[in-house]
Amino acid sequence: MPLSNITVLGIDPGFAITGYGIIQKKRQDLSVLTYGVIKTKSTEPFDQRLKKLYQELERIIKTYHPEIVAIEELYFTNNAKTAIKVGQARGVVVMTAALNNLPIKNYTPLQIKQALTSYGRADKQQMQRMIKQVLSLSNMPKPDDAADALAVAYTCLQFLTSSYDNK
Repeated sequence: MPLSNITVLGIDPGFAITGYGIIQKKRQDLSVLTYGVIKTKSTEPFDQRLKKLYQELERIIKTYHPEIVAIEELYFTNNAKTAIKVGQARGVVVMTAALNNLPIKNYTPLQIKQALTSYGRADKQQMQRMIKQVLSLSNMPKPDDAADALAVAYTCLQFLTSSYDNK
């Protein structure tokens, strides 16, 4: 059953920079409510960085009241130490959504690229041009992490409003 009104919080997880973007769909119209990044300082202890991520996500959820959280799946090929830290930050995102009783949808980079550009090997510039176009933005969303989060939210809307769904 297609959804006509929903607000989605898209997340591009990270421990130094986490991108977020909120898209609201009303009937056929999409509007961007907000987007940006949550930054943590490398000089802070790691647990405090995760705490800041949690606090900022809580604030965003309480302010914009999304009905679902869409998160990009992690993809790492060689740096296990970074992957573990990003995995921990992703865990904070999942926990924050769960504490707010928000369902979570996960999307791979391939799914996001295909949903936005119909091409699984699209580069960053193609992705940014398409997100600007499909969301009728006057400027490219910056930084890249915020643009990626909007792409995740858009992907979720594409899946939810089609006849198929994912995990």
